[in-house]
Amino acid sequence: MKTLPKALIFLCKEIENILFPPCCLLCGKLNCSIWCEECKKELYEKAILKIEKKDSSYYFEKHMYLFRYEGKIRNLILNYKFKDKSYLYQIFSEIIIKNEKICGILKKYDIIIPVPIHSKRKRQRGYNQSELIAKQIAKAQQNLHYENKVLQKIKYTVPQSSLKKEQRKQNVQNVYKLINQEKIKNKKIILLDDIYTTGSTANACAKLLKENGAKEIIVVTIAKD
Repeated sequence: MKTLPKALIFLCKEIENILFPPCCLLCGKLNCSIWCEECKKELYEKAILKIEKKDSSYYFEKHMYLFRYEGKIRNLILNYKFKDKSYLYQIFSEIIIKNEKICGILKKYDIIIPVPIHSKRKRQRGYNQSELIAKQIAKAQQNLHYENKVLQKIKYTVPQSSLKKEQRKQNVQNVYKLINQEKIKNKKIILLDDIYTTGSTANACAKLLKENGAKEIIVVTIAKD
C-alpha cells in the first residue's frame, strides 16, 4: 500500500484543524494543547500528591494518589467513567507523566497493571478507564512494561461506589483471577486504579499478585475518597 505524500498529509491536517479546531478538553475553549492554561493551573493547584505506607494487613506496601475525591476532581472522574468522556485520560496521564517526583518513584518498578473491570462492564462503557491511563504511563516510562493480561475480573459485581464502606470488602471477594503468573514473579508492580476509598479492590488484586510471586506493589490512584 502506497503512503500519502507529505504535502497531502499536511493539507489533510490543516483541513482537520479548520473543521475541528483543537479545544481544551476541560472547558472547551479553543486551545493548541489538550487543556488551556487556566484549567491546567486550577488542576495543578488541587494536586496534593500523597504517598502512604501500608501495614502488614495490606498486600501492597504503598499507596500514592494525586487528588482528594471531591469537588471538580470528583466530577471529572465521574464524567470520565460514566459519561463517555474517555478522552479525559489525556489530562490525568499528563499530570502523572509531567511530575518529576512521581516519575522518580515509578521508574523503580517493572510492571504497571490496571485494575481490571468485568468484560460486560467494559462492553457497556466501551473502555477500562484505568487501562487508558496505565498505557500512557508505560509509554512515557522506559523499562516499565504495561500488562493487561495478568489480572481478570471473572464475576460481574455491583459498582463499589454504590455500596457502603463495610460492604465493599465482601463485594470483591473471589471476583479476580490471575491468568499469567510468570509475568509477575519477583517483579515490582504498579497497580493502577482511578479511585481509592477503603482499599478493598486494590487489596484483593494485590493479594493475588503477592500470593503468586510479586516482589513489591505500589497502588497508584488518581484520587482518594
